[in-house]
Amino acid sequence: AEIIGDRYQRIMQKCAEISAAKQAAKIGRTIPVIIDEVGEPAEDGSVGATARSMADAPEIDGNVFLRDVDPALAVGAIIDAVIEDADEHDLFGVPA
Repeated sequence: AEIIGDRYQRIMQKCAEISAAKQAAKIGRTIPVIIDEVGEPAEDGSVGATARSMADAPEIDGNVFLRDVDPALAVGAIIDAVIEDADEHDLFGVPA
């Protein structure tokens, strides 16, 4: 059981490293995204949205978190987004 646990931890760590590298490679690129949710305006009036890239399945794959979106943006809209940052699973950016 100890060997199984050790091997599991090692493979999960390697998978996280691979995923982070793939996500980091998208920084600076402009990609089409599908809007899944548009947030409420913050105190400063800014609005964020949750989206996903064309290759990602909802509730399974990572998200694309956008800032400074048009509050009238419709769920289901496809827009271009400039990717500014990434972590192991998600991308962060702004509308192009």
